[in-house]
Amino acid sequence: MEKIPEKNKEIIIKNDSIDMANCPTCSTKVRIEAKNLTIKYGKEFGVKNVSVPIHDKNVTALIGPSGCGKTTFLRCLNRMHDLNKKVSISGQVLLDGQDIYDSKVNPVNIRRKIGMVFQKPTPFPTMSIYDNVVAGLKLVGIRNKSLLNEVCEKALTQAALFDEVKDRLKSPGGSLSGGQQQRLSIARALAIEPEVILMDEPTSSLDPKSTLKIEDLIFELKKNYSIVIVTHNLPQAARVSDCSIFMYLGELIEYGKTEKLFKNPSDKRTEEYITGKFG
Repeated sequence: MEKIPEKNKEIIIKNDSIDMANCPTCSTKVRIEAKNLTIKYGKEFGVKNVSVPIHDKNVTALIGPSGCGKTTFLRCLNRMHDLNKKVSISGQVLLDGQDIYDSKVNPVNIRRKIGMVFQKPTPFPTMSIYDNVVAGLKLVGIRNKSLLNEVCEKALTQAALFDEVKDRLKSPGGSLSGGQQQRLSIARALAIEPEVILMDEPTSSLDPKSTLKIEDLIFELKKNYSIVIVTHNLPQAARVSDCSIFMYLGELIEYGKTEKLFKNPSDKRTEEYITGKFG
Protein backbone atom coordinates (compact mmCIF):
# COMPACT_ATOMS: atom_id res chain seq x y z
CA MET A 1 0.00 0.00 0.00
CA GLU A 2 1.26 3.48 -0.80
CA LYS A 3 2.43 5.60 2.09
CA ILE A 4 -0.35 7.85 3.29
CA PRO A 5 0.66 11.47 3.83
CA GLU A 6 0.46 12.84 7.33
CA LYS A 7 -2.69 14.76 8.22
CA ASN A 8 -3.38 17.19 10.98
CA LYS A 9 -5.83 16.23 13.68
CA GLU A 10 -8.64 18.41 12.43
CA ILE A 11 -11.62 16.43 11.21
CA ILE A 12 -12.21 17.63 7.67
CA ILE A 13 -15.18 15.51 6.64
CA LYS A 14 -18.24 15.63 8.84
CA ASN A 15 -21.31 13.45 8.55
CA ASP A 16 -23.67 16.30 7.78
CA SER A 17 -21.46 17.68 4.99
CA ILE A 18 -22.14 14.82 2.55
CA ASP A 19 -24.21 15.86 -0.45
CA MET A 20 -26.73 13.04 -0.55
CA ALA A 21 -28.21 13.69 -3.98
CA ASN A 22 -25.02 14.55 -5.84
CA CYS A 23 -22.22 12.45 -4.40
CA PRO A 24 -19.02 13.49 -6.19
CA THR A 25 -17.72 9.90 -6.11
CA CYS A 26 -20.51 8.25 -8.12
CA SER A 27 -22.29 8.95 -11.39
CA THR A 28 -25.29 6.70 -10.74
CA LYS A 29 -28.45 7.59 -8.84
CA VAL A 30 -28.89 7.10 -5.12
CA ARG A 31 -30.66 3.79 -4.48
CA ILE A 32 -30.67 3.80 -0.66
CA GLU A 33 -30.21 6.78 1.62
CA ALA A 34 -29.82 6.78 5.39
CA LYS A 35 -30.88 10.03 7.03
CA ASN A 36 -29.99 10.80 10.64
CA LEU A 37 -30.17 7.09 11.39
CA THR A 38 -29.76 6.14 15.04
CA ILE A 39 -30.02 2.56 16.36
CA LYS A 40 -30.05 1.71 20.06
CA TYR A 41 -29.94 -1.58 21.96
CA GLY A 42 -31.84 -0.55 25.05
CA LYS A 43 -29.90 2.50 26.21
CA GLU A 44 -26.73 1.61 24.31
CA PHE A 45 -26.03 3.19 20.94
CA GLY A 46 -25.22 0.87 18.04
CA VAL A 47 -25.31 3.57 15.36
CA LYS A 48 -25.32 7.31 16.01
CA ASN A 49 -26.96 9.78 13.63
CA VAL A 50 -25.61 8.33 10.37
CA SER A 51 -26.48 9.94 7.05
CA VAL A 52 -25.03 8.40 3.88
CA PRO A 53 -26.10 7.46 0.33
CA ILE A 54 -25.78 4.07 -1.36
CA HIS A 55 -25.55 4.42 -5.13
CA ASP A 56 -27.02 2.19 -7.81
CA LYS A 57 -24.76 -0.34 -9.54
CA ASN A 58 -21.90 0.36 -7.16
CA VAL A 59 -20.24 -1.66 -4.43
CA THR A 60 -20.09 0.19 -1.11
CA ALA A 61 -17.82 -1.27 1.56
CA LEU A 62 -18.49 -0.81 5.28
CA ILE A 63 -15.18 -0.88 7.14
CA GLY A 64 -14.11 -0.29 10.72
CA PRO A 65 -13.02 -2.20 13.84
CA SER A 66 -15.17 -4.87 15.48
CA GLY A 67 -18.13 -3.40 17.36
CA CYS A 68 -18.15 -0.13 15.43
CA GLY A 69 -21.71 -0.57 14.10
CA LYS A 70 -21.11 -1.96 10.60
CA THR A 71 -23.37 -4.99 10.84
CA THR A 72 -25.93 -3.11 12.93
CA PHE A 73 -26.16 -0.51 10.17
CA LEU A 74 -26.27 -3.15 7.40
CA ARG A 75 -29.10 -5.09 9.03
CA CYS A 76 -31.09 -1.90 9.40
CA LEU A 77 -31.14 -1.51 5.62
CA ASN A 78 -33.65 -4.34 5.19
CA ARG A 79 -35.39 -4.22 8.57
CA MET A 80 -33.71 -7.25 10.08
CA HIS A 81 -33.86 -5.65 13.53
CA ASP A 82 -37.66 -5.75 13.54
CA LEU A 83 -37.89 -8.96 15.57
CA ASN A 84 -35.62 -7.68 18.34
CA LYS A 85 -37.79 -5.75 20.78
CA LYS A 86 -34.72 -4.30 22.48
CA VAL A 87 -33.74 -2.40 19.32
CA SER A 88 -35.10 1.10 18.71
CA ILE A 89 -34.55 2.98 15.47
CA SER A 90 -34.95 6.65 14.64
CA GLY A 91 -34.25 8.55 11.46
CA GLN A 92 -34.98 7.27 7.97
CA VAL A 93 -33.83 4.66 5.49
CA LEU A 94 -35.06 5.58 2.03
CA LEU A 95 -35.28 3.08 -0.83
CA ASP A 96 -35.80 5.03 -4.03
CA GLY A 97 -37.11 7.86 -1.91
CA GLN A 98 -39.58 5.79 0.18
CA ASP A 99 -38.96 5.34 3.89
CA ILE A 100 -38.79 1.59 4.48
CA TYR A 101 -39.76 2.13 8.14
CA ASP A 102 -43.03 3.84 7.25
CA SER A 103 -45.90 2.07 9.02
CA LYS A 104 -47.58 1.42 5.66
CA VAL A 105 -44.58 -0.49 4.29
CA ASN A 106 -44.60 -4.29 4.46
CA PRO A 107 -41.19 -5.49 5.73
CA VAL A 108 -41.54 -8.73 3.74
CA ASN A 109 -41.67 -6.71 0.53
CA ILE A 110 -38.60 -4.75 1.65
CA ARG A 111 -36.65 -7.96 2.20
CA ARG A 112 -37.58 -9.10 -1.30
CA LYS A 113 -36.16 -5.88 -2.73
CA ILE A 114 -33.11 -5.88 -0.46
CA GLY A 115 -31.54 -9.33 -0.26
CA MET A 116 -29.10 -10.49 2.41
CA VAL A 117 -26.05 -12.78 2.34
CA PHE A 118 -24.65 -13.68 5.75
CA GLN A 119 -21.16 -14.26 7.10
CA LYS A 120 -21.54 -18.04 7.12
CA PRO A 121 -23.19 -19.89 4.22
CA THR A 122 -26.84 -20.49 5.04
CA PRO A 123 -28.19 -23.21 2.75
CA PHE A 124 -30.95 -25.45 4.02
CA PRO A 125 -28.66 -28.50 4.39
CA THR A 126 -31.19 -31.28 3.79
CA MET A 127 -33.08 -29.40 1.08
CA SER A 128 -31.98 -29.97 -2.52
CA ILE A 129 -29.83 -27.43 -4.35
CA TYR A 130 -32.82 -26.70 -6.58
CA ASP A 131 -35.23 -26.19 -3.69
CA ASN A 132 -32.71 -23.99 -1.90
CA VAL A 133 -32.66 -21.60 -4.83
CA VAL A 134 -36.42 -21.38 -5.36
CA ALA A 135 -37.42 -21.47 -1.67
CA GLY A 136 -38.28 -17.76 -1.60
CA LEU A 137 -40.53 -18.04 -4.63
CA LYS A 138 -42.36 -21.05 -3.26
CA LEU A 139 -42.84 -19.20 0.01
CA VAL A 140 -44.92 -16.57 -1.79
CA GLY A 141 -47.00 -19.19 -3.60
CA ILE A 142 -45.25 -19.58 -6.95
CA ARG A 143 -45.63 -23.18 -8.15
CA ASN A 144 -45.23 -22.91 -11.94
CA LYS A 145 -42.59 -25.57 -12.66
CA SER A 146 -41.25 -24.04 -15.86
CA LEU A 147 -40.90 -20.63 -14.18
CA LEU A 148 -39.15 -22.14 -11.17
CA ASN A 149 -36.78 -24.05 -13.47
CA GLU A 150 -35.98 -20.88 -15.38
CA VAL A 151 -35.38 -18.85 -12.22
CA CYS A 152 -33.21 -21.58 -10.71
CA GLU A 153 -30.93 -21.80 -13.73
CA LYS A 154 -30.69 -18.03 -14.07
CA ALA A 155 -29.88 -17.47 -10.38
CA LEU A 156 -27.28 -20.25 -10.28
CA THR A 157 -25.71 -18.89 -13.46
CA GLN A 158 -25.58 -15.39 -11.98
CA ALA A 159 -23.94 -16.88 -8.89
CA ALA A 160 -21.32 -18.63 -11.08
CA LEU A 161 -22.47 -22.01 -9.78
CA PHE A 162 -24.72 -23.55 -12.44
CA ASP A 163 -22.00 -25.33 -14.42
CA GLU A 164 -20.72 -26.95 -11.22
CA VAL A 165 -24.09 -28.29 -10.02
CA LYS A 166 -26.32 -28.61 -13.10
CA ASP A 167 -26.12 -32.41 -13.00
CA ARG A 168 -26.93 -32.73 -9.32
CA LEU A 169 -29.67 -30.21 -8.60
CA LYS A 170 -31.49 -32.84 -6.51
CA SER A 171 -28.48 -33.29 -4.19
CA PRO A 172 -28.68 -31.69 -0.72
CA GLY A 173 -27.38 -28.15 -0.41
CA GLY A 174 -25.27 -29.32 2.51
CA SER A 175 -23.28 -31.61 0.18
CA LEU A 176 -21.56 -28.63 -1.45
CA SER A 177 -18.22 -27.17 -0.39
CA GLY A 178 -18.16 -24.06 1.79
CA GLY A 179 -17.50 -21.75 -1.13
CA GLN A 180 -20.22 -23.39 -3.21
CA GLN A 181 -22.64 -23.13 -0.31
CA GLN A 182 -22.00 -19.39 -0.10
CA ARG A 183 -22.63 -19.01 -3.83
CA LEU A 184 -25.80 -21.08 -3.36
CA SER A 185 -26.85 -18.62 -0.65
CA ILE A 186 -26.21 -15.79 -3.11
CA ALA A 187 -28.23 -17.59 -5.80
CA ARG A 188 -31.14 -17.92 -3.35
CA ALA A 189 -30.97 -14.16 -2.71
CA LEU A 190 -30.86 -13.44 -6.45
CA ALA A 191 -33.83 -15.71 -7.26
CA ILE A 192 -36.31 -13.25 -5.75
CA GLU A 193 -34.91 -10.51 -8.03
CA PRO A 194 -33.81 -7.95 -5.43
CA GLU A 195 -32.69 -4.44 -6.25
CA VAL A 196 -30.01 -4.33 -3.56
CA ILE A 197 -27.77 -7.05 -2.12
CA LEU A 198 -26.36 -6.78 1.40
CA MET A 199 -23.33 -8.92 2.24
CA ASP A 200 -22.12 -9.35 5.81
CA GLU A 201 -18.50 -10.56 5.61
CA PRO A 202 -19.42 -13.09 2.89
CA THR A 203 -15.90 -14.55 2.55
CA SER A 204 -14.68 -14.56 6.15
CA SER A 205 -15.13 -18.34 6.52
CA LEU A 206 -13.85 -19.24 3.04
CA ASP A 207 -10.48 -20.32 1.67
CA PRO A 208 -8.54 -17.98 -0.68
CA LYS A 209 -9.74 -19.75 -3.86
CA SER A 210 -13.40 -19.52 -2.84
CA THR A 211 -12.89 -15.93 -1.71
CA LEU A 212 -11.59 -15.01 -5.17
CA LYS A 213 -14.65 -16.56 -6.80
CA ILE A 214 -16.97 -14.53 -4.57
CA GLU A 215 -15.03 -11.34 -5.32
CA ASP A 216 -15.21 -12.04 -9.07
CA LEU A 217 -18.94 -12.63 -8.62
CA ILE A 218 -19.35 -9.27 -6.88
CA PHE A 219 -17.78 -7.54 -9.88
CA GLU A 220 -20.31 -9.21 -12.18
CA LEU A 221 -23.31 -8.58 -9.93
CA LYS A 222 -22.68 -4.85 -9.57
CA LYS A 223 -23.55 -4.45 -13.26
CA ASN A 224 -27.18 -4.96 -12.25
CA TYR A 225 -27.38 -4.47 -8.48
CA SER A 226 -26.44 -2.09 -5.71
CA ILE A 227 -24.19 -3.99 -3.29
CA VAL A 228 -23.24 -3.14 0.28
CA ILE A 229 -20.55 -5.32 1.84
CA VAL A 230 -19.27 -5.44 5.42
CA THR A 231 -15.66 -6.62 5.54
CA HIS A 232 -12.77 -6.63 7.98
CA ASN A 233 -10.49 -7.47 5.07
CA LEU A 234 -9.13 -4.09 3.99
CA PRO A 235 -7.39 -5.38 0.85
CA GLN A 236 -10.73 -6.92 -0.14
CA ALA A 237 -12.54 -3.61 0.40
CA ALA A 238 -9.91 -1.89 -1.74
CA ARG A 239 -10.30 -4.50 -4.49
CA VAL A 240 -14.06 -4.80 -4.79
CA SER A 241 -15.65 -1.51 -3.73
CA ASP A 242 -16.29 1.76 -5.52
CA CYS A 243 -17.07 3.70 -2.33
CA SER A 244 -16.24 3.05 1.31
CA ILE A 245 -17.80 4.03 4.62
CA PHE A 246 -15.49 4.08 7.64
CA MET A 247 -17.33 3.70 10.94
CA TYR A 248 -15.99 4.00 14.47
CA LEU A 249 -17.88 3.72 17.77
CA GLY A 250 -21.20 3.79 15.92
CA GLU A 251 -20.42 6.97 14.01
CA LEU A 252 -19.77 7.55 10.34
CA ILE A 253 -16.27 9.02 10.30
CA GLU A 254 -15.62 9.21 6.58
CA TYR A 255 -17.31 8.33 3.29
CA GLY A 256 -16.01 8.62 -0.23
CA LYS A 257 -14.40 7.00 -3.22
CA THR A 258 -12.47 3.95 -2.04
CA GLU A 259 -9.24 4.85 -3.79
CA LYS A 260 -9.11 8.27 -2.16
CA LEU A 261 -10.22 7.05 1.24
CA PHE A 262 -7.47 4.41 1.30
CA LYS A 263 -4.64 6.51 -0.16
CA ASN A 264 -5.48 9.98 1.08
CA PRO A 265 -8.05 9.87 3.88
CA SER A 266 -9.42 13.15 5.20
CA ASP A 267 -9.76 12.05 8.82
CA LYS A 268 -6.90 11.07 11.11
CA ARG A 269 -8.87 8.15 12.52
CA THR A 270 -9.43 6.70 9.05
CA GLU A 271 -5.71 6.89 8.34
CA GLU A 272 -4.82 5.23 11.64
CA TYR A 273 -7.27 2.38 11.04
CA ILE A 274 -6.16 1.74 7.47
CA THR A 275 -2.49 1.75 8.43
CA GLY A 276 -3.11 -0.70 11.28
CA LYS A 277 -2.54 1.61 14.24
CA PHE A 278 -5.76 0.31 15.77
CA GLY A 279 -8.46 -2.14 14.88
